[in-house]
Amino acid sequence: MLDFKDGLISTVTRDYDDKEVLMTAFMNEEAAFKTLTTGLAHYWSRSRGELWLKGEQSGHHQKVREIRIDCDGDALLLDVEQKCGACHKGYRSCFYRRIEDGKLKKIMEKKFEPSEVYD
Repeated sequence: MLDFKDGLISTVTRDYDDKEVLMTAFMNEEAAFKTLTTGLAHYWSRSRGELWLKGEQSGHHQKVREIRIDCDGDALLLDVEQKCGACHKGYRSCFYRRIEDGKLKKIMEKKFEPSEVYD
């Protein structure tokens, strides 16, 4: 059913209600299993080399409402109820900037201050 190429599967996470893309990440088999069994989004951090529960430190959990699998079984789409912001930089979405006239333009305001929720 799922193709964990090199042990990981790409995951796009979006808001259940308005369908805005909140973030992208990877899951390994354990993260996918924990997501399915707990109803809370778990991911694999490639930079830290560890499993993580979204919101474990910040409290900004993602309650999974629906999981879709692409036609090749090598990507997931999660629809979630996002508590506060999904981005570790304090924004609702990790896609809080756009390229406009060759420059980055911030298109969202922060939902929280990262220094107040992360060690």
